[in-house]
Amino acid sequence: MRHSWRMNPGMFGSLDCTHFVWRFCPTEYRGQYMRGDHRYPTVMLEAVASQDLWFWHAFAGPPSSQNDINVLQQSPLFLTERNGTAPKCPFYVNNHLYKRGYLLVDGIYPSWSVFVKSIPYPHEVNEKKFKRQHEAARKDVERAFGVLKAKWGVLSRPMRARSVKKIRNVVYTCIILHNMILKDDGKAIAPVHIRDPLVEPALDDTVLGELMNEDTHWRLKHDLIDHLASQDLPHLLVDSDED
Repeated sequence: MRHSWRMNPGMFGSLDCTHFVWRFCPTEYRGQYMRGDHRYPTVMLEAVASQDLWFWHAFAGPPSSQNDINVLQQSPLFLTERNGTAPKCPFYVNNHLYKRGYLLVDGIYPSWSVFVKSIPYPHEVNEKKFKRQHEAARKDVERAFGVLKAKWGVLSRPMRARSVKKIRNVVYTCIILHNMILKDDGKAIAPVHIRDPLVEPALDDTVLGELMNEDTHWRLKHDLIDHLASQDLPHLLVDSDED
């Protein structure tokens, strides 16, 4: 198993998107499901995955122009009335208290307090270490996508369904089965709860303001940089015993 970001408190997964080719996309929908970097129509999946490859969140098949930001705006990830959550899990980093956990994301995502992005052009040693650790941990969600597509051949081949609803049901079914296999094999790190406790509405102005607070975003990133710099963990910079 790889070593990466696990020594840092508050991080509960990585957020990213992947594409599935839609072979039999109806002509009237092709414009909504095309991207400049893809030759064929695709259906997107937004997901949060952790080190054990467990999928904590999945949102498949959003319409309109497909990029990570548009998907996030339609996603139920932080909308509790649509069965999403704004997790409340206090933690300390660099002697500062933070109210909510965070996700590792790439540079296209907004500067919210619940997102931690890498540093594009690090100059200092501590920033370079942070970038290496961030990129190593971000591979978890990419590995989860790879394992999911390798395990279920229907996801690695062009989709033949003629409706987004059918494709969405196929994707969700594969993810549920994937998580069930991890649990049955005893490879899931965190215990699985059948029903989550009630959470405060994420559309409340106060809660939404906390989620989108840029000051908290930048302070958390600098605290994480200092936190990593204070740890004498050179072995974490190298992958070992790949799966």
